[in-house]
Amino acid sequence: MRSRILATLAGVLLLSPLSARADDKLALLIPHLFGPTGLVVDSEARLPNGQTHSAHFNSAFQAEFTQFNVAIASQLTGLPIPTPASGFTYTLDPGLGLFTRSTKSFGPILSDRADTVGRHKLSFGFHYQRFTFDKIEGVDLDNVSAVFTHDAPAPGGRDDVVTTNNAIDASVSQFTTYLNFGVTAWLDAAVAVPVLSTDLSVTSTATVQRIGTSGNPAIHFFRDANGGFGTTRAFSSSGSASGIGDIVLRLKAHAANVGQMGIGLGVDGRAPTGDEMDLLGAGAWGVKPFLVLSSTGKTFTPHATVGYEWNGDSTLAGDPQAGTKGPLPDQLTYSGGLAVAFTGNLTLAADLLGRRIFDARRLTPTTFHALDGHTTFPDISFIQQSENELSGSVGLRFNPSGRFLIDLNVLFALDDHGLRDKFTPLVGIEYGF
Repeated sequence: MRSRILATLAGVLLLSPLSARADDKLALLIPHLFGPTGLVVDSEARLPNGQTHSAHFNSAFQAEFTQFNVAIASQLTGLPIPTPASGFTYTLDPGLGLFTRSTKSFGPILSDRADTVGRHKLSFGFHYQRFTFDKIEGVDLDNVSAVFTHDAPAPGGRDDVVTTNNAIDASVSQFTTYLNFGVTAWLDAAVAVPVLSTDLSVTSTATVQRIGTSGNPAIHFFRDANGGFGTTRAFSSSGSASGIGDIVLRLKAHAANVGQMGIGLGVDGRAPTGDEMDLLGAGAWGVKPFLVLSSTGKTFTPHATVGYEWNGDSTLAGDPQAGTKGPLPDQLTYSGGLAVAFTGNLTLAADLLGRRIFDARRLTPTTFHALDGHTTFPDISFIQQSENELSGSVGLRFNPSGRFLIDLNVLFALDDHGLRDKFTPLVGIEYGF
């Protein structure tokens, strides 16, 4: 009876999906999905010396998919944080000796304008965004195919492979609080503090493809419920983390006016305050000087921004398992759009937002060719290259009363480059003092 109970328990453990250890950080969830040494397949084969055959299989999905971590970090350092610039901007009227609104428009939401808030003026804001990532480099996250090959593959038994179909569910909720203060009539100082909640889960269905051992299923198999030589097994891991993200400090100056065009110069500094191993931050310092051009008109205010972000070294860009760091890719950011004041209390904001990420690891779909010369399976690999990402943004800024603003916005992908969310909603409030 005892042996029967133990056998039943062993069968349950063998067939149960693997789960991430409780102490695993989210950056290690995919590398540890199948265990630190790779995907292990059951085997009853014996080596010539009588030792049990060790069936280890490896793949770029497990070994190199830390690129997914870098992609999330890149999103957290890129476009999503709403601009800490105020919707209420003021200039001093020399004749009246009073500060008056410099524009009728409340300005952009995810972009910027040259106007400053005004000397000793203060604005406070809070925004919420929800990212539910759909694709990475055009590949659906719920259908990532990856092939695991035998260690030291060779014709015969080592010609076998394990194909996997992987579904990745990744989402980030970002709450951003910011303060913007007019140090002088032409210089603003701002801080943006994001708090994030990240959820990540992976389910992988693995299938043994007996290319070189079709006549002997005992060589490579997954033990089935009846103790037989099965061909499939499901593995899963999931985790979540919450905490402060990377704090951004900003200085922006209204440098000059040329006709109806305002010129602004600024710099953003990003501190690595978020836990990169839990995908709450980039894990590296960042500095981004930028130039802003915007119309000084009251109602119709087009604007454009360009900046270059230098990033330091991050564990996410290196080897999270070994704890070694690598350079987080630099990026050129650019945006352009317009803000239109429909009425005195309603502004439409629309933008194109782009960035070029330099020398980043990119996933690319490929076809795996087995050693038998004719069997193929869909697979993924990774290349190093620069790439452009383009998004659109449309939103409304509504002033119900006084100096209070309500923001509604949606960010949407215009290409399949990078880690993308089809639609990212934003809601927020702002108050000017």
